[in-house]
Amino acid sequence: MSHIKPLKLSAFALLVLAGCSATVQAQVSTSKEFITAPTTVVKKAPLSENELKRWSHLDLIKDSIPGMSVDRAYAELLQGKKGQKVIVGIVDSGVDIEHEDLQGMIWTNKKEIPGNGIDDDKNGFIDDVHGWNFLGDAVHENLELTRIVKKADDGSPEYKAALAEYTKKYEEALQDKQQADFLLDVHNTIKKELNKSDYKLEDLSAITSTDPKVARSKAIMTQIFTNAGPTFDPESELTEYSEQVEDQLKYNLNKDYDGRKIVGDNPEDIKNNHYGNNVVFGPDKEKALHGTHVAGIIAQIRGNNLGGDGVANNVEILTVRAVPDGDEYDKDIALAIRYAVDNGAKVINGSFGKSFSPHKEWVYDAIKYAEKKDVLIVHAAGNDGYNIDEIKNINYPNDSKDNVKEFASNLITIGAINKSYGENVVASFSNFGKINVDVFAPGEEIYATVPNNKYKYLQGTSMASPNAAGVAALIRSYYPKLKAAQVKKILMDSGVALPSMVVLGKSENPSEKTPAVSSVESSKTAKMVNAYNALLMAEKMSKK
Repeated sequence: MSHIKPLKLSAFALLVLAGCSATVQAQVSTSKEFITAPTTVVKKAPLSENELKRWSHLDLIKDSIPGMSVDRAYAELLQGKKGQKVIVGIVDSGVDIEHEDLQGMIWTNKKEIPGNGIDDDKNGFIDDVHGWNFLGDAVHENLELTRIVKKADDGSPEYKAALAEYTKKYEEALQDKQQADFLLDVHNTIKKELNKSDYKLEDLSAITSTDPKVARSKAIMTQIFTNAGPTFDPESELTEYSEQVEDQLKYNLNKDYDGRKIVGDNPEDIKNNHYGNNVVFGPDKEKALHGTHVAGIIAQIRGNNLGGDGVANNVEILTVRAVPDGDEYDKDIALAIRYAVDNGAKVINGSFGKSFSPHKEWVYDAIKYAEKKDVLIVHAAGNDGYNIDEIKNINYPNDSKDNVKEFASNLITIGAINKSYGENVVASFSNFGKINVDVFAPGEEIYATVPNNKYKYLQGTSMASPNAAGVAALIRSYYPKLKAAQVKKILMDSGVALPSMVVLGKSENPSEKTPAVSSVESSKTAKMVNAYNALLMAEKMSKK
């Protein structure tokens, strides 16, 4: 299972992504009652640009969109209330802390004097003013299975499983390279014909050439645009897809590549734990795209007419850079969790994951440490469309040594939904599992901050996790006496029900339709996170 980065559109996904939404026929209640799932759903026209930018904040009943009712929560439940600041740890690829829409939302270590080269707070990290970068100047990295295969065959089941998965992934990457090259050729043909790179679906109708290659390219791009939705940008997304495939072959699956050497530590020694630097967006700010987007989903300033709006209005983002372009090291994740906990985080978001974890015990110990310190960890379920209850599909880190029984009460795993309430509401890329996925949150076409004062739509369970983490931060801000385990329970129990039947994952054969199954197969709750309901439940629970 690959590192959970922003989900790039594969050639197959580009052709099958649906862009429809849903309208719900239901009465709107003005009283403060729980929002419940409607019984009647009819299709409606695609969302407006404004709805699309904010759909995860909208309301299933009022707006006919399965968002988290964030706007409604602010309007009806939080008006006139004052919460307290909550530190949210973002363990990720780094965050552009200079972004215009995150100003005032960045954590500052008041015990540290900036730039004096001294470890003022004596925590072992010099000048850690806004967090820490455990990767130093490293950017690219192998997948964990590549690192295992690089070592000598020790006869273990893990080595055999890693080798089999490596072989499969390498073959897939070679096929993806062919697809990426083909799609770029299609795009370049259209660019040349239209004499511009920034084109939309309506521009394709102006192409009248009878050249067979041009006609075929027009047909393919028309289908892609029709299915991928209004935010599809061929120049940006096809280039990114091609770069992602190149990176897989050049770095992630390249057994001759050593991305760790530049860090200078021993990743096999957890006691060798003071390394890296204080540049929390890393050596190339553009490469902090993933973490900056995650931070924005939670904390971009509400109502300032810039970009989108964050879920939580009362947070400080503490950045811990520990996730490279490839698979994270267990050591970095364990230390990153501990660093965030030790510096006051009450919620930690982890939009990363992998299918092999050689030092999983280090991470388990860090999760237990966070539990002891009353810190909630919100984790993305993964983007492979797998049932992660099956041992072969395990997604690390997790909170169960046998993939069944939880050893901690403070980790919640989030799957992704899209903006259309109906049997296809669970995003086809989202992992699922009635034991190991707890609840779902918006994760398709989420608009948020990216480096250098830009904004972008990204999708993946990487985006669903911070949506849920934002709601967790709201609860911890306005109901600070509630414990991490209680906040997890609220996020799960207060959700709005998925439809009774849902499609989970995607068919191996693109021509076959995946059948709908009972939504109880989707997760522990078969629910979608809802901020309005969560705050109502938190109010009740805090009074007990």
